[in-house]
Amino acid sequence: MQNQSSPLMCDLKNGVCENLSNDTNSVDNSLVKSNIKPVKIVYFTDPICSSSWGIEPQIRKLMLEYGNIIEFECRMGGLLPNWNYNSVGFTNPSDLAHHWDKVSVLYDMPIDGDIWIEEPLSSSYPPSIAFKATQMQDNEKAILFLREIREMVFLQKKNIAKWDQLKLAVIKVRLDIAKFTSDYEGKAIDLFEEDLKFGKELGVRSLPTMIFMATIEQKEIVCGSNPYSTYENALLKLFPKATKINYAKTWRNLFSQYHSLTAKEFSVLTGMDRSYSEKYLNELTDIGKLERNTIKNGVIWKLKKY
Repeated sequence: MQNQSSPLMCDLKNGVCENLSNDTNSVDNSLVKSNIKPVKIVYFTDPICSSSWGIEPQIRKLMLEYGNIIEFECRMGGLLPNWNYNSVGFTNPSDLAHHWDKVSVLYDMPIDGDIWIEEPLSSSYPPSIAFKATQMQDNEKAILFLREIREMVFLQKKNIAKWDQLKLAVIKVRLDIAKFTSDYEGKAIDLFEEDLKFGKELGVRSLPTMIFMATIEQKEIVCGSNPYSTYENALLKLFPKATKINYAKTWRNLFSQYHSLTAKEFSVLTGMDRSYSEKYLNELTDIGKLERNTIKNGVIWKLKKY
């Protein structure tokens, strides 16, 4: 199996999932910043990109510390147009299942790759179009929706290419299901195609890709999974006057902002040593403050429901 032939195989060294585009154009002036905030981040990703799942801790910390100066725009990259083992370099879906299990260990983020054995997704386009439909209603809830469907596919082994699963996620983040249905079948398809075209124009060839921009001329591009400092340094290079927000790093505050956290995320957001963060979260679970969901390759925590 050759990694370079498959858009689904993330390069474990560079932390990127290959994109299908062969376009090598450099970033041009088609990027537009609204000037509402000093720095804009255009984030190209895909609902089933395991490297994007791997940088959830870094993105969350970046927005907590610098969200007041960041205009964050999420775009879809179109990782898997269709499921054809020959065209993507697989002879057996279990190859991808094993790869996801390896990625889970590498990024220290829970992933159960068995979905590629039990019910392989036909394409990542349906959940990508669904994301665009949620964006049409509410940008903030769209990010919640993206997190929800990622947890569904990476942790719960749910086939998020199916309508019934997408509908459940829309209901959970409290969006208008009638409008979502209409947009999903109409305008959202065009918006998704615009994302794919935009990515090609910018020369985006791997996922995740973040384009940091202060002006049309001032840009920093960060590809793949990187330490938090890489993203922070890209931002500070463009806006050296940026000041960190001193957010509360208590478990109560973090779980009030995020409906779920992994041990890696909790460690990154609090600064707590990773070797202790899981123990601490388990202690909170034991006294009834949190709920723990254990999967094959890790654990995720949520506030205890009463």
